[in-house]
Amino acid sequence: MTMMRYAEALNAALREEMQRDPAVFMFGEDIGRYGGVFKVSKGLMDEFGEERIRDTPISEQSMTAMAVSAAMTGTRPILEIMFADFMPLTLDALVNQASVFSYLWEDQVEIPFVLRTQGGGGAGTGAQHAKTLDALVAHVPGIKVVAPVTPADAKGLLKSAIRDSQPVVILEHKLLYNMRGEVPDGVDELVPIGKAKIVKPGNDITILATSKMVLEAEAAAKQLEKDGIDAEVIDLRSLRPLDIGAIKTSVAKTNHAVVVNEGWTFGGYSAELSATIMDHCFDDLDAPVERVAMPDMAVPYSEPLELAVLPNAEKIAAAARRALV
Repeated sequence: MTMMRYAEALNAALREEMQRDPAVFMFGEDIGRYGGVFKVSKGLMDEFGEERIRDTPISEQSMTAMAVSAAMTGTRPILEIMFADFMPLTLDALVNQASVFSYLWEDQVEIPFVLRTQGGGGAGTGAQHAKTLDALVAHVPGIKVVAPVTPADAKGLLKSAIRDSQPVVILEHKLLYNMRGEVPDGVDELVPIGKAKIVKPGNDITILATSKMVLEAEAAAKQLEKDGIDAEVIDLRSLRPLDIGAIKTSVAKTNHAVVVNEGWTFGGYSAELSATIMDHCFDDLDAPVERVAMPDMAVPYSEPLELAVLPNAEKIAAAARRALV
């Protein structure tokens, strides 16, 4: 095991996979000489050269179409979109091409394409650089979506995504890049896509969370312990495919559920999680599912206002108490 930052874990995954497979290459805005806005690709151009680490113009739509085309020809492109707020510019290539080509060609064509991007609030980056748009891509069949929280999962899920034969979107959170943790050594230490992780076992209520909200859910669980409430916290890790089995097992045990997601409430990923629990676990529930998400508004630039509207541990703990009344 090696202690490293989240950004370093991603960097290690990229380096190891590019060393392992010459078909892997990476491109995006400022990822080469500058090393990426969050330094995830630092040093990679020096090692692999400008043919495999490519700086691009500012054109997310063109870059995504190029990645899909490159994947069809046998390479394994990794595209970095600097901010998740720019994901709508990628949707034609993602939704109308990448997600459907295997279906249209009866699995004769594979699209081994990874799109990395980051989002989320809490850094004072304003309404155009702080969105959580996970529901936008998780809605589309044919695209896998993962959101690692720990450095170990960041490395393991990125490696799994690069080796996958389908398009995979990796959603990172800007406030996680400096988080430190132990990361397994070894080029084949992978984290499977589609498997959730229980980060805190419990018996009274299930808290399902995504991305940075997992850390807030863990903090909420500690608050609930003071009230004698034993919460189980599950890091979904994979937004699509979703580990429904893990959800069913937990809710069958606790009979209560809270879902936590930083995206908007209306039509957001928390809505899908809530509906999924109702579809699969209705007979096990002793109370309605509680949701904790972002209000339907732009992310404020003002730090006090931004922190006031983002989901946090206090809001999660309050939702758990409501569910248990």
